[in-house]
Amino acid sequence: MVLSVSDLSVARGGIPVLEGVSLRLAPGEALVLRGPNGIGKTTMLRTVAGLQPPLSGRVEVAPESLVYAGHADGIKATLTVEENLSFWAHVFGTQEISAAVDAFDLGPLRNRPAGALSAGQKRRLGLARLLVTGRAVWVLDEPTVSLDVDAVAMFAGAVRAHLAGGGAALIATHIDLGLSEARIFDLAPYRAAPLAADDFDGAFL
Repeated sequence: MVLSVSDLSVARGGIPVLEGVSLRLAPGEALVLRGPNGIGKTTMLRTVAGLQPPLSGRVEVAPESLVYAGHADGIKATLTVEENLSFWAHVFGTQEISAAVDAFDLGPLRNRPAGALSAGQKRRLGLARLLVTGRAVWVLDEPTVSLDVDAVAMFAGAVRAHLAGGGAALIATHIDLGLSEARIFDLAPYRAAPLAADDFDGAFL
């Protein structure tokens, strides 16, 4: 296993949202999280990525093997597309950016400042960063926001290539990515019970 989540409970703003979540990811596997808005998909992914502590449970993943991509694109507006990717490649100790450029059709935009890109182009650049990290486990929160149909297909192709290379992906999305190999994990059964009236103040202590 490259990622193991055991009996995980998480909270947003001090209020429990999910309880008892357990899942496993092996090399070459993708898992798509589903559930209604507000159920806690983002909170769970941030917890898995180590950006916030769990209420209880365990997340096991090898050190330096996970990369998280959330709602922000994580790009620097004053740098060109190529400079942005080179910056992140340097941060993660890798060198090659050509595969990332090709995967998201960024070649014609290599020398354009990121601040001059459209919303969809910025999203493609943000997702292209995944390919320069060298990390095995991708944890992705609504990765296809602002993408058109063609760009969604590019993203799906990048995920397939990552899985074929032994990587794994945990993805929260409401859309069909066309990844027939991905398993669906419904979070609805793990929704936390509402706080009792006498528990409300304690949630903020």
